[in-house]
Amino acid sequence: MRSSFSPAFPTLLVVWALGCTASLAVADNLSDAQHLLKQGQPVPALEKVEAHLAGKPADAQGRFTKGLILTEMGRWADAMTVFSKLIEDYPELPEPYNNLAVLYAEQKQYDKARTALEMAIRIQPDYATAYENLGDIHARLAIQAYDKALQLDPGKKPAQLKLSKLRDLAGSALGKAATTASGLTVREGGAAVSPLAASQEKPSVAPAGDEAEIGRLVQGWARAWSRKDAKAYFAYYAADFRTPRGMTRNAWEEARTRPMRKPGKLLVEVEDIRVSLADGQATVRFRQRFSSPALTSTVGKVMVLVKSGGRWLIQQERVA
Repeated sequence: MRSSFSPAFPTLLVVWALGCTASLAVADNLSDAQHLLKQGQPVPALEKVEAHLAGKPADAQGRFTKGLILTEMGRWADAMTVFSKLIEDYPELPEPYNNLAVLYAEQKQYDKARTALEMAIRIQPDYATAYENLGDIHARLAIQAYDKALQLDPGKKPAQLKLSKLRDLAGSALGKAATTASGLTVREGGAAVSPLAASQEKPSVAPAGDEAEIGRLVQGWARAWSRKDAKAYFAYYAADFRTPRGMTRNAWEEARTRPMRKPGKLLVEVEDIRVSLADGQATVRFRQRFSSPALTSTVGKVMVLVKSGGRWLIQQERVA
């Protein structure tokens, strides 16, 4: 089981601001939990992460780590609950979908695993591990289909040949595909752009006017979010904005508006804005600092902008 699930938490998911002794103690609990999990000690690791979450119940790192610990302990139902809730609260993160898919696969629920992996890829098209896992799932579905065909007609030599070749190509990890999904792996890295995707990108020097305009747009987007001005905030998004998880535009806007209705101050700051142009699109990378009474986080963001009606608008957005 341990070989299938890496205890390493994606380092670029969320970096939390710690400003006092109590927060540092909570951070130590999380660090201790991750260290204990790496050492193969899930029980004390769970105690540490529970202590961490007692002080920061909304913390994504802690919750993700708890899901990994529960997975390592074989408490799959509890782990699935953790990852499912993370998906609800952080719909832009692909990693919980990937890990949920692994758990579905362990229970031979391959159709559900495939759907979860497709969602992870929709959120982050360059998520290599999700593609690898999706390939494993398709192979397992194929093996099931060929096995069924041979049960119905044992003399079908083409099916026997295909099944044999599929297992040979997959190697030993897929040899047990009909009964286990232990060959699936959990992503170890963050949501960084893959080397292949980076090599295929053809950035050009953005004209000074466009670069300045895009920089102002990102700053204005952050200010609209900070002042909870939903109308102004959504005006920065293109009509064909690619919403996560296949959500409708209305459902996505409702999910984004909900935190704005809560009492308390929001503060969204952006820094280190970098712009590149390719094929009529602008790709913007920056660091986002978010602060509210319930949550403080720092994440990398990537946006893809297109020009419509003479102005740049957000067409895609993801954590990076």
